[in-house]
Amino acid sequence: MSALTLIGLAAACCTTLAYVPQVVKAWRTKSTADISTRMFVVMVTGLALWLTYSAMLGDIPLILANIGTLSLAATVLVLKLRYGVK
Repeated sequence: MSALTLIGLAAACCTTLAYVPQVVKAWRTKSTADISTRMFVVMVTGLALWLTYSAMLGDIPLILANIGTLSLAATVLVLKLRYGVK
């Protein structure tokens, strides 16, 4: 495995794992009042586009990062829509 691929995988882990605390907190507390719905809609849209782009390139680190991050961001968005929109 090349150094470039390892850097990509490390970056993927960092950016994906950054969402885990937010998902856990929102899931446990069922409170998402301080989370911006618009930001997460834009983020999920952007991540879906990045996933499409990375799939078209066939870049495995990007594909994995975008699948993981999209899943976590979409979870936060669903929790926001379920618990936080009034």
